[in-house]
Amino acid sequence: MLKIYPNPNLSGEAEIINGGHVHYVNIAHTGFAPSPAGFTIWEILLRADRETSLLPIRSTAAQNVTITSMRTWMIWHCPKAIIPIAWFQWRYGWSLKMACRTDRPHGIYGEIIGSLFRGLPFRTGLRRREKKAEVTVKTDYIDKALSEFSSYIAADELYDGPFCVLFIVDNHKFNRLYYEVLDHNPTKEDMVQFFKHFKRMLDARNLAVKGITTDGSPLYPEPIAEVFGEAEHQSCQFHVIQEINKAILKAVAQVRREVKQKKIKRLRGRTCGRQAKRIAQKNKRLQEKIANLFEYRYLFVKHRLSEKEKRTLQRITRGFKQLRSLRLIMDEVYRLFDRRCRMDTALEKLAKLRRRVRRFTKLRETLKKLWSPNLEKALTFLDDSLLPATSNAVERANRRHRKMQKSIYRVRTRDHISQRIAIDMQRDLYMADQKTTINTLHWSRSGEKQKAG
Repeated sequence: MLKIYPNPNLSGEAEIINGGHVHYVNIAHTGFAPSPAGFTIWEILLRADRETSLLPIRSTAAQNVTITSMRTWMIWHCPKAIIPIAWFQWRYGWSLKMACRTDRPHGIYGEIIGSLFRGLPFRTGLRRREKKAEVTVKTDYIDKALSEFSSYIAADELYDGPFCVLFIVDNHKFNRLYYEVLDHNPTKEDMVQFFKHFKRMLDARNLAVKGITTDGSPLYPEPIAEVFGEAEHQSCQFHVIQEINKAILKAVAQVRREVKQKKIKRLRGRTCGRQAKRIAQKNKRLQEKIANLFEYRYLFVKHRLSEKEKRTLQRITRGFKQLRSLRLIMDEVYRLFDRRCRMDTALEKLAKLRRRVRRFTKLRETLKKLWSPNLEKALTFLDDSLLPATSNAVERANRRHRKMQKSIYRVRTRDHISQRIAIDMQRDLYMADQKTTINTLHWSRSGEKQKAG
């Protein structure tokens, strides 16, 4: 800051020296008048203190100059930054709540942010709530889920490393009702205790189970009969058909291997002579059959075929009677699960199909699954229109757990897995109210827009 003393009529100017900034400026006189000014005083304002120096520079006097005065802009110092932060003793520094450094004052806008980057995380949301979630699941969630219990459940086991998760899901409402985490492979005694715990919950609310759907695991038949007694046990239709489809595709693969063995090996080099050309043409035809059987192998297990797919199947199975028989057998298997017939009629169809397959030696060895007792249990749903044919409800819970297992948690402990499942079930508890709120807001806003329009 440049000040000229002692005459007040002389110039009082302001400038920035070595990056310093002016705090205030008084009225500056732009004119000069003759004055016996002695010398010039340089005064530098620093952050901490004030420094003054004297320079032996004489002032300059001018003759016949009109003294004029023009007011300069005032530069005010803002006491705080535009972005609210914690108060400091100094004008700039490090914040306790923000990892951002504030710069020196610039212009009339006060302090500004010199650099901006992610700061320290807040403590909000870091509280662990797994144990509280387990308490909520055992009280609020179970009461709400069992208040709309459909009396039909689906049970399944899920293996998570050395642990096994047992699930029971409402097969109509898709609500998870009960779960248990084991640190070993489940046994029949474990399944009995698992179902007994669930039955106590139902007895306390005067509820009963009418039907249970499971996969083809041998863990379920005896415990279900012991705990639930007369409840109908349905084997999942999807799992049963899946096993038969695997057997059909395995038979098609066996035919492809047999066709490959019919190919004739020929010498290296270019084909020459009629015999060599015949061998090459035969190998080419056989290779085309192998490629077609591999490319269109799904036609042997698809539920419904279009007219174009039927023609394609007739073309690729030309000369292979056993393959056409496989497709006919698969059609008969799909007809067993038609809800328009009763279980007794389906069992008669199954007995006829078994007698037909028994006449073919190769097919009888391949289609052993047709004599499985799970196939007969898979037809139980035909006599009960409310009994679901598949265990898709519990399979959805398993897929949800697999996704959570990959993206949410990595630690594998029994308590941790149980707590993570409880948190996910607690989320389902609030999901219905959340959807209701969102729909209400949506319709209210849309109604306001329509009125305004």
